[in-house]
Amino acid sequence: MSAVPVRLAGAPPRETGEAPTSGPLVDRFGRVHRDLRVSLTDRCSLRCTYCMPEQGNEWLAKQSILDRDEIVRIARIAADHGITTFRLTGGEPLLRRDIVAVVEEIARIEGPEGPVRVAMTTNGIGLDRVLPALVDAGLTRLNISIDTIRADRFRDLTRRDRLDDVFAGIRAAAASPLRPLKLNAVAMRGVNDDELVDLVQFALDHDAEMRFIEQMPLDASHTWDRSQMVTREEILAALSERWSLTPVPGRGGAPAESWRLDGSGRTVGVIASVTAPFCGDCDRLRLTADGQLRNCLFSHREFDLVPVLRGGGSDADIERVLRACIWKKLPGHAINDPGFLQPGRGMNAIGG
Repeated sequence: MSAVPVRLAGAPPRETGEAPTSGPLVDRFGRVHRDLRVSLTDRCSLRCTYCMPEQGNEWLAKQSILDRDEIVRIARIAADHGITTFRLTGGEPLLRRDIVAVVEEIARIEGPEGPVRVAMTTNGIGLDRVLPALVDAGLTRLNISIDTIRADRFRDLTRRDRLDDVFAGIRAAAASPLRPLKLNAVAMRGVNDDELVDLVQFALDHDAEMRFIEQMPLDASHTWDRSQMVTREEILAALSERWSLTPVPGRGGAPAESWRLDGSGRTVGVIASVTAPFCGDCDRLRLTADGQLRNCLFSHREFDLVPVLRGGGSDADIERVLRACIWKKLPGHAINDPGFLQPGRGMNAIGG
């Protein structure tokens, strides 16, 4: 199975018309979709300053959260029509009590190209206790978020004293068979921009790839300031003081650009959604914990699957919503346009 997006040859963008009723999950610009990010909850065990406020969060009502059968049904239908990778996100996905069963049931799904892959993005808290069961259930890939390796900064940034728990999760992941293992950090000016080299070395010491993410306008308080963002070029300049960086070709639809360190097999990645957007090759869509399909992280429109799921809708009805969502995808996220408006939901409510 390939995660590289496939474009339909010879077809110009179609601005009007209805979504195709068969064939690949394609948008009007020829992008074929193979990756579905599934948020399992909007709740999190941390309160990162760039993501959500410390108090006063309005959590989704329990009855609005999709149950396991609903999630697996959507995944099965999506896989039947070309989705090959499911990434479980949150909030924090490990807060779902049925997380192992969710992984196990999705991992059993086979699409036209064979078994699907199940990945997860987590903050690592509690991972050491549940990881063996997740591997046995069929988890194939893992990303762990860690923005700093300094305990004082971690407390200030996340408003929780849980760095040792994150370290325990990373050690468990390093000892597991899951590869490639990736560690994610949002690069922030005046917060962790002096730790970039240390974070890469920490990842190398744990047989992982460090990936830096440009800070995006997805905070719940809408205080993002582009002038304070650490850019791709600044990240690369800082790393170049320690390592020789060689670009890795063949990125395809992956969100991260990768560079080899000192010509070795070890790599570092940068996800530059703001300064070097990769929208033209995007093959992803998202399912929120309350059953809304989103065709872009920054979309202002959602496609509601709940009435279909809970109103007796057929699999064909779910497929139609899936295709309609993808068909309406815009050519890009427009962060760099003067009229850009941040989506109403914060990152924890959208899902990574």
